[in-house]
Amino acid sequence: MKQPRTDYPAWIIAGLLALAGLVLFWPFASMVIVGASVAVILLPVHHRFSRSVQPWLSAAVLTAGVCSVLLAILATMVFVFSKNSAPLMAILDTIRLWLTDPSTNPLLAVDQKISPSTASFFRSQFIYWLSVAREFFVDFESTIILNGTRIAIQSLLFFISVFFLLLYGEKLKEEVFLRIPFLSIRKHDARLSSVTFDTLHVIYVAQFSIAVLTFFISLPVFYLLGYGNILFYSFFAAFCELIPVFGSTVAFILIGAYALALGDLQGVLILFFLGYIGVAALPEIFIRPVLMGRRAHVHPVVMFTGFMGGILTMGIAGFVLGPLILVLLITSYRIYREEKSVTAGIPG
Repeated sequence: MKQPRTDYPAWIIAGLLALAGLVLFWPFASMVIVGASVAVILLPVHHRFSRSVQPWLSAAVLTAGVCSVLLAILATMVFVFSKNSAPLMAILDTIRLWLTDPSTNPLLAVDQKISPSTASFFRSQFIYWLSVAREFFVDFESTIILNGTRIAIQSLLFFISVFFLLLYGEKLKEEVFLRIPFLSIRKHDARLSSVTFDTLHVIYVAQFSIAVLTFFISLPVFYLLGYGNILFYSFFAAFCELIPVFGSTVAFILIGAYALALGDLQGVLILFFLGYIGVAALPEIFIRPVLMGRRAHVHPVVMFTGFMGGILTMGIAGFVLGPLILVLLITSYRIYREEKSVTAGIPG
């Protein structure tokens, strides 16, 4: 039986250096974290494949499969947004004109009289976000080319992480657990690993499920709105929902601002009550936490807190780390309580 090593100082230094690297190179390190989460989910499939083929081949095939899925999503995005660039441009240009011309925006004239500096600040912020939306949704091809080097490095790190952690992840985990000085933690390796897998699995399942749900429940909203392009607007909301940092709220705010610029008060009310509250907010508040909490055996409110807190503080990596850290902390606390109960002779 392997004996735990006692070279803790070296590992503490290595851990501190790794933490410093995470902080300094977070935009790239976050892709390693996301890649690691995907590798954890694929491990059971990797084990089954490895019975028939070499482990390295299984890891390569699964990594290629992940790459194919992401490329298919990217190709779909490029096709749909290219075909619908005209209505998107009309939305963005109409909002920009409304924000910058007091004659078409009565609210702007009122704000200028009350607080010109505040009005100018908010107007400049809205215009900035409009330019970001244009770069991301309309001029995305140019944006990809301009950021090609960074995207290529991040993508490479992601796929390398998936491949090597499928191949060596379990050995790495064993090495780390052998060096943990707390024996009680090592004893619960299987339980912590199971909770980690369940949490990551349900995070991705919930994300995909909510995106699909968003598409279908958006259809009647955009039908009632009466602007046409119902399928595209629903796809737009679902696509934004698929991206953790965005969420379908971005789509409803953008189209809601368009309705406001057109002076369509009924459209604004439809987009706010049926779109923002019914499609964007309620699934995030009720459905996602329940989907995530049932398998992870954690209260939905805790899962919602971890998910939103992670996104706000750590970006795309927080989408994974936020709920996972909270679940592991809660599980560790439960283990502590159980061991204390056993020690005191009280049923757990």
